[in-house]
Amino acid sequence: MALSTIQLETKGEAFYDITQEVRSALSNFVLADSLSGMLYLFITHTSCALTISEAYDPLAAKDLEKYLDHLAPRSLDFIEHTTEGPDDSPSHMKSLLLQPSLNFFIESGELILGQWQGIYLAEFRDAPKIRKILVKFVAD
Repeated sequence: MALSTIQLETKGEAFYDITQEVRSALSNFVLADSLSGMLYLFITHTSCALTISEAYDPLAAKDLEKYLDHLAPRSLDFIEHTTEGPDDSPSHMKSLLLQPSLNFFIESGELILGQWQGIYLAEFRDAPKIRKILVKFVAD
């Protein structure tokens, strides 16, 4: 078993395609093409999340952003936690709708994804942030 970290700087609220970063992290673990197992990702923050979504059309990610804004708008009158800004509480709500972790099959050294799938970091804060994703590979 091996553990690594992906560190990313976001530029504000958006969906960031991190598929290539995940593949790069995997290449640090999988030195032999015949190696198979599981790859686990875990983001160490509560105002962002990880998800798998369509990677072919960037507008799909924009639609997801709008959908999550609709589900957790900043205008909710019951929000009390505002000391870190009006985007903070809604960012926690949005992160609850997605996931802090993902796992993937690795076969013969390759990350298994569907034809149109990509791996995304969903950033829900307005200001740029440095985000850390823990990456663990467990061989069969």
